[in-house]
Amino acid sequence: MRYSLLDLAPVPEGSDTVQALRNMEDLAIRAEDWGYHRYWLAEHHNMPGIASAATAVLIGHIAARTSRMRVGAGGIMLPNHAPLAVAETFGTLETLHPGRIDLGLGRAPGGDQAVMQALGVHPRRAEQFSEEVGDLGALFGPARNDMRVNAHPGQGTQVPLWILGSSLYGATVAAEHGLPYAFASHFAPAALEQAFARYREGFRPSAQCNRPHAMLAINVFAAESDAEAQRLKTSMQQAFYRLRTGQAGKLPPPVDDIGAVIPAGAMPAIDGALAISATGSPDTVARELRGLIQRHRPDEVILVGQIHDHAARLRSFEIAAQAMAYLPETVSA
Repeated sequence: MRYSLLDLAPVPEGSDTVQALRNMEDLAIRAEDWGYHRYWLAEHHNMPGIASAATAVLIGHIAARTSRMRVGAGGIMLPNHAPLAVAETFGTLETLHPGRIDLGLGRAPGGDQAVMQALGVHPRRAEQFSEEVGDLGALFGPARNDMRVNAHPGQGTQVPLWILGSSLYGATVAAEHGLPYAFASHFAPAALEQAFARYREGFRPSAQCNRPHAMLAINVFAAESDAEAQRLKTSMQQAFYRLRTGQAGKLPPPVDDIGAVIPAGAMPAIDGALAISATGSPDTVARELRGLIQRHRPDEVILVGQIHDHAARLRSFEIAAQAMAYLPETVSA
């Protein structure tokens, strides 16, 4: 089974954006050596703990420093951008790095109402998402006499589109357009089973895909021992709690006792949001990854891991790659 990596270019407390982007580059280069198939970057705005706001710029940077791995967006928040501009940007990336660029599309703003206002985005723009996905597909396709505007570069590049989502809406759009579908199960797993079922049942074959292709996002916190992995995970737990209580900031360092920094009443919601996770030693992570794949039967897996220490984060993704590379064929079939 192909395994990929989603990076938000986290900015840890005690560090800065310069170092975060250096860490991103280091991780991408190593990820290619560890066998990761795709390296995706996400679009978020006005978040001091995430350095991937200018997603397309970073995609070009990573693609130029790797040679085999596919590089792309997980994703571009389409309501923030005109389809023609997206087509020209990703058409240029594909022209520079042929056969290696992916374009994942979401309809969330990647921020709050203030972000939308600063970007000049009308709140109702998201209602055009499905139509604009179709427009993008046409802009990446061959020249047509009925099109008044074409993307140059972009036309004929056939950049593969993905639909991202955390609800049933994205599953419906992906199925109707015959596109691969990536579910945001790493932070919003509640509708996962329903979304996969709706996508697979409603899928209509297209020029890009002749059958459904569903991607499962899994958090990974791996270390030499279960205890150390659980400690690494506390950075993500704290970040989630702070985000949901209006205290978004840089990625906090891990703590020995998560109960000392997060009220007990808040933990069930955080644990629920991070339910699709593999946490522990190499053996534990391999077992938990296997169990998640057996349960949800994805066609592909993308791994996520917000870990404060860069060296620990590297080791976590290395352990995860080793686990994925040796999954039995009966699991990944």
